[in-house]
Amino acid sequence: MKLDRIDIKILYELQKNGRITNVELAELVNLSPSPCLMRVKKLQQEGYIQGYSAQINIGKLGQTLTVFTEVTLKNHRQIDFARFLAAVEKVDQVIECHLVSGGYDYMLKFVTAGIGEYQTIMERLTDMDIGIDKYFSFVVLKSPIVKAHMPLTSLFLV
Repeated sequence: MKLDRIDIKILYELQKNGRITNVELAELVNLSPSPCLMRVKKLQQEGYIQGYSAQINIGKLGQTLTVFTEVTLKNHRQIDFARFLAAVEKVDQVIECHLVSGGYDYMLKFVTAGIGEYQTIMERLTDMDIGIDKYFSFVVLKSPIVKAHMPLTSLFLV
């Protein structure tokens, strides 16, 4: 399926508000409701829309700690990366994991109940012999800008 500018605009609007009505969405993308709904269903069928979820204000629930962690592996074979990922994806507190270029291998984002929980997790991971050579932790003090949507219209519209 080749996407056009209307499909991109639909995706852009849906990521900003997944609860938008089809009529409101159709108006924003300059379509009538029926063709708009057909496009949304097609985007879902083709896997461009993976699902819908609620954005939770975790600060309302209580105090948490966010930590970005740079991880360097001892070895760089496929099996080393696979072993590390298999262990890390089982840790619920890891909410993002990125393989990156530069001076380390992975950037992880943790959200924990506090520094004690984070340290316990890291001690368990390093004791597991999953190939961690070293890690550096960066505790988030404040997050003044966090966006839940991507700039699709500027990335993919020509």
